[in-house]
Amino acid sequence: MAGIRGKDTKPELFIRKALHARGFRYRLHDRRLPGKPDLSFPKYRAVILVNGCFWHGHDCHLFKWPSTRQEFWRSKITRNRQKDRETWQALRERGWRVAVIYECALKGRTRLDPNMVIDTTEKWLHSEQEALVVEGIDEKSRTGAQDEKRVSV
Repeated sequence: MAGIRGKDTKPELFIRKALHARGFRYRLHDRRLPGKPDLSFPKYRAVILVNGCFWHGHDCHLFKWPSTRQEFWRSKITRNRQKDRETWQALRERGWRVAVIYECALKGRTRLDPNMVIDTTEKWLHSEQEALVVEGIDEKSRTGAQDEKRVSV
């Protein structure tokens, strides 16, 4: 696990570069905020968390419970989910808006159009909406057209 990155992951770098190219300026991993969010936008009072589906136990095709050391992994991922909820609550209590972009929105067979992910994130930053969750297309509801309802607000 020591080789697993917590910062500067490919999905995070993609989001950072795309938003920067659109003129957004942000702080990285601000220690003054609960959970040290990946990106914080003081001007918009908003943060973005780019979550890996495995580490955050996201219900998608990229997450599967490991078959070895099951007790350890269940405990670890359950605790990660709990910390995510605590971080969200702490940020909201401090008046910050929170967006979560899951890895499956940018990778794998359920990925969304990358421009749609950035467009949705940009619209959210300019809005007054409290929260945004961007995740990959639900394969069960796939009907040939992209299911934009999976980008939940």
